[in-house]
Amino acid sequence: MLYHARTQLASSLADALQGKTPFSDAPNGLFLAAPRRTGKSTFLQADLMPELDRRQIVGVYVDLWADQNRDPGALIAEAVGRALLKQLGVVAKTARSAGLESINVGGIKIDTSKIGKVDGTTLADALRALVEAAKNPVALIIDEAQHALTSVAGETAMAALKSARDQLNRPGQVQLMLVMSGSDRDKLLRLVNTNAAPFYGSQIQRLPELGAEFIAHIAELIIRQRPELAPVDEAILGDAFQHFGQRPQFFMEALGQVLSPLATYAGKFEEAMRAKAHQQLQDDEDQMERDYAALKPLEQAVLWRMLELGTRYRPYDAEALQFYKDKTGDKVTVAKAQKALEGLRAHQPSVIWKSARSEYSVEDAAMARWYAQRIAAGTWPPESAQLDWLEDQ
Repeated sequence: MLYHARTQLASSLADALQGKTPFSDAPNGLFLAAPRRTGKSTFLQADLMPELDRRQIVGVYVDLWADQNRDPGALIAEAVGRALLKQLGVVAKTARSAGLESINVGGIKIDTSKIGKVDGTTLADALRALVEAAKNPVALIIDEAQHALTSVAGETAMAALKSARDQLNRPGQVQLMLVMSGSDRDKLLRLVNTNAAPFYGSQIQRLPELGAEFIAHIAELIIRQRPELAPVDEAILGDAFQHFGQRPQFFMEALGQVLSPLATYAGKFEEAMRAKAHQQLQDDEDQMERDYAALKPLEQAVLWRMLELGTRYRPYDAEALQFYKDKTGDKVTVAKAQKALEGLRAHQPSVIWKSARSEYSVEDAAMARWYAQRIAAGTWPPESAQLDWLEDQ
């Protein structure tokens, strides 16, 4: 897969994390939001991690989306544990082979049988031990951090990270850097926007998507391989990339098809790319419409209410129950609404997201954008869903 380095952005964010950027709150935590499949994880692993390493900062990366069957709190603890084991290396192995049950790292007793699991110590202590063992600052990068809120252990881990940050960092000395990324800004906000949130007061920033530099890089590669296509119309190519949702994977797949020796497209390849982008956009919208129409009437009403209210959604209040009744024509009890919510969660893939505090949101932020566009165009609800409701009456 094609990779486009963003070294300048990585350098700027590393400066901010180290406290080198005036008026930046990044030393207290850097919270980055970017739509799914726009290159966020690639940037964190291929750009930011190497930049931190170059500055002798120990980077620890964990993706909470990688294994959704595992508790996010355990995933965070294990990532820290593996990093600690790597830093201790020979010391830990020697201690275990000598039969020692624990070793002392910076005044913190670490159970040698549980290094890599962080069972016998708190997460905050494990991070302190990691900083001591590494003799360098540590940056913990948590991808899809909002997923931590789906379990009690995950919420506890977030609180522990905040505690560790407060213990390790001092004015002018940042020993623990926290980077939290998410594909859904509304969910990520739950980490920072209430008094009870572990990182209350921090700000969510949008991670810039790939743009003009990426398109220029692609154009250069095309000309290098296919000189007869020069000059490449970067404006049309950029417009196509925008319509692909600035998702490099889909864009590159389409480009491969358009530039294939077997392609039958007539005219300029840039126009063919724009046509494919519009078709992809239409296909995405059609799929969401089919998915919505396939839901049961009450599930549609519950999802509609959720899309309409966003973070203000309350599933069982009197207004919600009346809304469900208005849309389905039937009286809806709390039990029925709860069953509909569980039905939406049971879909593969799941339609909605639930936090450990029983807060609900749509799983895919693209559906919220689709809903907003349909509302603006006056085409909500989808006609197929309206027909389904009529047939059920």
